Amino acid sequence: MNTYTATINATEYAPHLKHKVIFETFDQLRPQESMLLINDHDPKPLRFQFQSTHPDGFNWEYIEQGPTTFQVKISKL
Repeated sequence: MNTYTATINATEYAPHLKHKVIFETFDQLRPQESMLLINDHDPKPLRFQFQSTHPDGFNWEYIEQGPTTFQVKISKL
């Protein structure tokens, strides 16, 4: 069973706020905690941004990969 400290449905945010909200939420996680990201497209560019800003500090696991809904478990290491 997956439990998440936070859930972000990115479809509920304006485009210019999505990454800001996601990174602020991630920064509030404690090590080993996870958040669930829900989106209507593959958030692959976000993953690249995480790799750039937190190269050894996160784990990315797809829970659902489309075609209409993407869910990603993002854990803080």
